[in-house]
Amino acid sequence: MIKGMLTVGAWTMASRILGFARDMLIAAILGAGPVADAFFVALKLPNLFRRLFGEGAFNAAFVPEFAGLLATEGPATARQFARESFGVMTFWLLGVTILGEIAMPGVIHVLAPGFSADPAKFALAVTLTRITFPYLILICLAALVSGILNGMERYTAAAASYVVFNVVSIAAMLWLTPYTPTAGHALSWGVTVSGVAQLGLLMWAAHRGGMGLGIPRPRMTPRVRLLLRRMAPGLLGAGVTQLNLAVDVVIASLLPAGTVSLLYYADRVQQLPLGVIGTAVGTALLPTLSRQVRAGEADNANDTLNRAIEYTLVLTLPASLALVISAYPIMWTLFGRGAFSIDSARLASQALAAYGLGLPAFVLVKVFAPGFFARGDTATPVKIGVAAVALNLSLNVALMVPLRHVGPAMATSIAAIFNAGALAFVLQRRGYFRPDALLNRRVVRMMLATTAMGLVVFIAENRLFATATTDMHRLLSLAALIAIGMLTYVVATQITGAYDLREIPRRLARRRLRGAEGSAINPAPTQETPS
Repeated sequence: MIKGMLTVGAWTMASRILGFARDMLIAAILGAGPVADAFFVALKLPNLFRRLFGEGAFNAAFVPEFAGLLATEGPATARQFARESFGVMTFWLLGVTILGEIAMPGVIHVLAPGFSADPAKFALAVTLTRITFPYLILICLAALVSGILNGMERYTAAAASYVVFNVVSIAAMLWLTPYTPTAGHALSWGVTVSGVAQLGLLMWAAHRGGMGLGIPRPRMTPRVRLLLRRMAPGLLGAGVTQLNLAVDVVIASLLPAGTVSLLYYADRVQQLPLGVIGTAVGTALLPTLSRQVRAGEADNANDTLNRAIEYTLVLTLPASLALVISAYPIMWTLFGRGAFSIDSARLASQALAAYGLGLPAFVLVKVFAPGFFARGDTATPVKIGVAAVALNLSLNVALMVPLRHVGPAMATSIAAIFNAGALAFVLQRRGYFRPDALLNRRVVRMMLATTAMGLVVFIAENRLFATATTDMHRLLSLAALIAIGMLTYVVATQITGAYDLREIPRRLARRRLRGAEGSAINPAPTQETPS
């Protein structure tokens, strides 16, 4: 599991860094104005489906079944199931895409009702979303192929595909903008083209791994019916965080112009630790838990869940506090140029601090949910997810007037804390999760180490940014602040005993030894040549 987490985490980090470069360009060119608002709404809709399928419902239903078939019945049966799923999903997603294109004005009325007060802004949002909407079918099919690769423990191509998205988006913004009405149009075309590139890369990787798919005729086989039944509740349960963010857009569209953009930029910053840690842990955890549950290894499954929580908290606790303390210098350094003013940076930093409070909970949802999915239970997370969405909506309405742009971010964080806590409570009640002594002891020590880091970062921030007046000076100051924070936290974890850095290479060494012994005892079967 650790090796998979490191692979996914490294590629996700590369993608996030490129994503920051893209967002810095967007902020400089579009700022936080009407064109930016329209583009971010256009990006939100297909991205919502991407995250629901790629990180939620599809993985929750598909990966355990595929991994189980691969382990028990071999590559041929697993490949047949993958092909059947690909055919049905292609047919269904094509229908959704066509309907979405036709009904786009109504969709925008629901997703961004506040845009209706400005006909030009509303029309632009409809146009840009129609350009980006085909990305839905491309990226959802890419998620299916990623699930195949993850089920085979081939994490590299699936994680690297998101790098392609950012590379194509940057290229479109730089080279296509002069030939389109606005930079928003160029960015929207870049989104759809990137979907073609991502799906192509993953199909190639699957073919090389012996899982060539083609485009088969859709057939509702018993396994596909089971997949769809498990996906239906998972669409809400696993993707509740994304639905909460969609609610944020609805509420933000009713607030002053630019609020959608402010929330987008703040969310993008908190997505760095959320994406790197949450996606890595969730992606690597589900196949491992699925195999252990299928084999009846309850103690091993509980240990895996405890260690996943441990890895999550040791990284997210300091990241959360750092985002709260240093929100303003982060936003001003990353985006403060061109059309993005110092006032925009100040407002966006307030939203970032609110998102930062919920960061550990956002990631823990991705850890606890696989505890249900590995057992074929997608209904329980849905019930909890519905309650979390209702709570988020209620808080959004209550906070939108007094807190304005901070309200949606704060509501989302509180809903995530409720979601993670409820999932953990139910897992524990059912006996699927028992916090062990090692986890309890280390969590307390992590909190001590995080507090020490926070004090040092607060003092260093005031000194480093007191005279930072140029872009380069701010960038160097932020890099120094990050380095100081990381070094302080690493030293503090070793002093308090929150984590032993020597444990990771030891675990990787044990994993390689078990793999070598398993290969010697049970040689891997030769994969059939894909037809």
